[in-house]
Amino acid sequence: MQPYTYLLINFCTVFVCFIFSFHPKIKFYRHFGAFFKASFLVALFFVLWDIWFTKHGVWWFNYRYLSGIKISELPIEEILFFICIPFSCVFTYFCLDKFFKLDWKAQIEKVFVTVASVIFLGIAIYYHDRIYTVVTFVSASITLLILYFLLRVSWIGKASFVYIILLPGFLAVNGILTGTGLESPIVNYNAADFIGFRILTIPVEDFFYGYELILWNLYFFKRFQRD
Repeated sequence: MQPYTYLLINFCTVFVCFIFSFHPKIKFYRHFGAFFKASFLVALFFVLWDIWFTKHGVWWFNYRYLSGIKISELPIEEILFFICIPFSCVFTYFCLDKFFKLDWKAQIEKVFVTVASVIFLGIAIYYHDRIYTVVTFVSASITLLILYFLLRVSWIGKASFVYIILLPGFLAVNGILTGTGLESPIVNYNAADFIGFRILTIPVEDFFYGYELILWNLYFFKRFQRD
């Protein structure tokens, strides 16, 4: 069973959301096409990022917990991660947005995006010698600026709130991947390439990596819904 640990994590992440996608009051299954188009497009970028970091030793994988099937530098489980995690997050956003009014006031959202972008850039500059930190916080800042000021989306505040709601699940999933409850981590990080601050066993950069992953999935999901 141990070699299927990461596969089981992916399965458990997506299983309940998939089942409830067919609930008559939710009907998320009608949007599977939009989701998978969005997921494929966003995953392409993140998989390339992942491959490059793996090749350069920024992080690596413990095959004790993996099936052994690889595509390029990545285990198949890591690639499935970029489908399963976004599915659960987009589904949760879809449900909450459907049944609750979570919109932020425009001015508050603008301040949030501006301040967050500046803080992210400041962190990247301060830790300029740590590649995971720099790439994550620069790309997170650029993501917010592009989505809000260039693409004119009006749901970043709402998506950020939903992401906070999802953090307990993130802590559980990413916690296991980074070693919580296991003899050794499934995903290991080079200490020289990130800040070194962890929540449980999770590098703080992972929270912002996941944040921009979800923001881009939501953007393209909404675009493909309209097309």
